Amino acid sequence: MRRNIIIIILFFQCLNIVSQSSNTTYNLQECIDIALINNLDYKSAYLQTETSAINFKQSRNALLPTLNGNYSIGETSGRSIDPFTNSYINEQLTFSNAGLNLRATVFNGFQLINRLRQQKLNLLASEMETENAKHNLILNVTLAYLQVINTGDLYELAQNRLSSTNEQYNRLKSMFEEDMGDPSEYRDFQGLKANDEANLISSRNNYEDSKINLKELMNIDIDFDISAIDMPSNFNSYSESFEDVYNQALQNMGIVKAAEYRLEASQKGIMAAKSNYVPEVTLFANLNTNYSSAARFFNETGSSIENTGDYVTIGGLDYPVFTEQTNFLAEDISYNDQFENNLNSSFGVAVNIPLFNGFSTKNRVGLEKIKKEEATIELERTKLQLRSSIEQTYKDMKSAFERYEIMLKQHEAYEESLRINEIRFINGVNNSVTYIISKNNLENALVNLNNVKYEYVLRIKILDYFKGKI
Repeated sequence: MRRNIIIIILFFQCLNIVSQSSNTTYNLQECIDIALINNLDYKSAYLQTETSAINFKQSRNALLPTLNGNYSIGETSGRSIDPFTNSYINEQLTFSNAGLNLRATVFNGFQLINRLRQQKLNLLASEMETENAKHNLILNVTLAYLQVINTGDLYELAQNRLSSTNEQYNRLKSMFEEDMGDPSEYRDFQGLKANDEANLISSRNNYEDSKINLKELMNIDIDFDISAIDMPSNFNSYSESFEDVYNQALQNMGIVKAAEYRLEASQKGIMAAKSNYVPEVTLFANLNTNYSSAARFFNETGSSIENTGDYVTIGGLDYPVFTEQTNFLAEDISYNDQFENNLNSSFGVAVNIPLFNGFSTKNRVGLEKIKKEEATIELERTKLQLRSSIEQTYKDMKSAFERYEIMLKQHEAYEESLRINEIRFINGVNNSVTYIISKNNLENALVNLNNVKYEYVLRIKILDYFKGKI
């Protein structure tokens, strides 16, 4: 049995090692889904919305009447007031009190209503901020994903570049070892090979850095690969104008809507603060009872003839005076009976008229007005920053497309040039310098074309984000 258990444990350990060594492949949507679950910034924004939701519920519940109960029990000794008879006694007794208090606000200048509306607007603003955080995360994951693909393509280009260099290097090395050809050409390719190897290391490092950035957004620590996407071979010019994008952003961006809701909420805050100038009308009702261990019932048990100690003189003789006295037996009153018998209630209407409160209401209204001005400024700042960001992105997008068209022509020219120079070099017409220059020109053109294609796609994605099409 022990041996079987050890075999099973070793089996699962081996299975775990194999599963960890095999890389998982994620596509873009899977990366986004994982980030929405794990990203800490998005979780923080979501919790802020939850807080706003609770504040809204609290302001809504403030419209309901308040009902509170109280209960106490204790013991006192020495001179005190009997809560049952309300008279002074000098003994040890046990006492208890219980009560219910109901209070309902009838009118307070619509303060509760305005607070409710203010918290509702704050909740909507928080929801928009969370939605904006979600869109930001989706955009950042998308851009990071494309960056991984871009650096991966550049890494592959660097590998192909080194492979192509190695082919010519090995051919020239064989000729050099056989004392054939020009030794300088072999040395040129030896230096070119070292340069391509250094570029390969840099490309690999950039690729790994881009994956680390994506993993940070996804908040995972496992290694994984990503699925390739189909990159169009040709791009068309962007059809929408800057103003079209900006107007759509004003309608769709959560950060703009959040700022607008904050401004409306500040207006409700002013109205709620002004309500403190108005009298407050409330209804109240109370129900109370008490208990005292000193309380007694005195039950009649009959009568008896008692000597009063007085005398009546008749004919010179003193005769004692007797009287009939009713006898009583003291009996404790139970706890439940006292609570039932001592019930008392009250209800009525209360009006609280603010006459002078040290200008606190005036100062509170002033602070709320300042908050409104701050909200107005924040809305204008948000729109200004949004316009500036869209304008910059739009300009970069146009520039990227113009450079893409130029780089496309450059690539075609260098590709044909390398084809001609490679044939001439192999046939001994051209030297290695011409071939290396032509080869470097084409490979640099490939890198530039690849970069500008991804730059253009990134700018398009950012503009889609501003339009609410993330």
